[in-house]
Parts: sequence; structure tokens; C-alpha cells
Amino acid sequence: MPNQNPEQLARDEIDKQLKACGWIIQSKNQINLNAGFGVAVREYQTDIGPADYVLFIDKKPVGIIEAKRSEEGVHLTMHEEQTEGYRTARLKYLDNEPLYFGYESTGDVTRFTDYRDKNQGQDLCLLFIVRKLLRNG
Repeated sequence: MPNQNPEQLARDEIDKQLKACGWIIQSKNQINLNAGFGVAVREYQTDIGPADYVLFIDKKPVGIIEAKRSEEGVHLTMHEEQTEGYRTARLKYLDNEPLYFGYESTGDVTRFTDYRDKNQGQDLCLLFIVRKLLRNG
């Protein structure tokens, strides 16, 4: 698409990767968590502002994706606090616990943290978790 800013380009690439892993992408204005097992909602409102993406598995919020422009790829760890803020924020219309998964992604480079594992740091990952793995795990 012409005249897109760097953040929009990153989101386009993230959308492609999520779809390739089986996620259904939805707008914050047309949320239907019954649309499928794994739903990624863009710009979902939290009590600290809109999260770039909130990931839902079987209608339960499980993760956050913080999208960053391509130039931020070498600095993704600098955005961990922002991801942590959204991960622990209250989601609009929900009484949620802190979410399990946090991603920072440019669409080219993605870092992943599983907050259930206290010993794990962030890992580079090639794709977003395939939702089918979560269904069986």
C-alpha cells in the first residue's frame, strides 16, 4: 500500500504472519470472539490505552503484541516495559488476570516472553505461536 508509515508497514507484516499461523484478525470495532479458536484484535482498549494487538484463545485473552517500526528491531528489548504494562492492564469489558504472553515485533523481528515461566527470558522467534499448539497444550 502506498504512503504507509513505518508502523503501518510493520502491522501489515504482523497481520500476514498471524494469518499464516491460523489467527483470525479483527478490528476493535468489530470484535467477534466466537469467530474462531484464535482471535487477534487490533487496537484493543485497555485501562492504559490501546494495545496494538490482544490475542484471544477460546475467547480468553492470553497475550499482547506490541508492534514497532522496522528500525526498532535492534532495540526491541527497550520496549519490554510497554508490553508488560499492556499485559498487566485491565482490558475493556473484561475482568482479566495478567496475560501469559508478550511479543514485541517489527514484522521482521519478533521477541517472545512466556510470563508463566519465571526462568525464561525473552526469546527471538520466527513466527507467532500457532494457535493449534495452544489448543492441545
